[in-house]
Amino acid sequence: MVRRKLLGRENDVSSSAAHLSLATTGAPETPADLSDLLVRVARGDESAFASLYDALGASVYGLARRVVRDPSRAEEISQEVFIQVWQSAVKFDPARGSAKSWILTLAHRRAVDAVRHDQAATNRENKYDWSNGPDYDEVEETVTISLEHEQVRRCMDGLTELQREAVTLAFYQGYTYAEVADTLKANPATIKTRMRDGIVRLRDCMGVEA
Repeated sequence: MVRRKLLGRENDVSSSAAHLSLATTGAPETPADLSDLLVRVARGDESAFASLYDALGASVYGLARRVVRDPSRAEEISQEVFIQVWQSAVKFDPARGSAKSWILTLAHRRAVDAVRHDQAATNRENKYDWSNGPDYDEVEETVTISLEHEQVRRCMDGLTELQREAVTLAFYQGYTYAEVADTLKANPATIKTRMRDGIVRLRDCMGVEA
């Protein structure tokens, strides 16, 4: 329901921060008003959520735009931030700061994470660009090309469930480490360790030398 509500307001977010600011006309803007709205959102008040979105949508979008530069990416981040606000409003403590600061902090963190994610994806693409030279991990190429092969499937069966899921997502579906961790609800460091161990086991099983 929250996602539908946000998508219904998508044009307000994506057009521009200036256009969005028009939606704040008449919306509560004082710290006390915004804090009250956020407290009500924590209780599941959808009208309060709509008012909070109208009041801070432009600010969230503008902050995200300054960090990621790309308007479409900023729009996505804005949507994600307000979904997070709806889901996590109960964590807001008025005694520790204003509602606006709390929400903009969420926005900044998510925007920075998006930049890091995009950079990691770019680095990963560069790492696996075979045209740059012969320096690559043969087992990773073998898994990518031959995942459906019986030998690979048999070796995959020898992995733990987490290793198997992580390797499948990374090499068969092209997920980044961060995306694998998010999909499997696991710590990124744990995913990297499990994938490394899984690749070693695959290499040994398939007879590929390190």
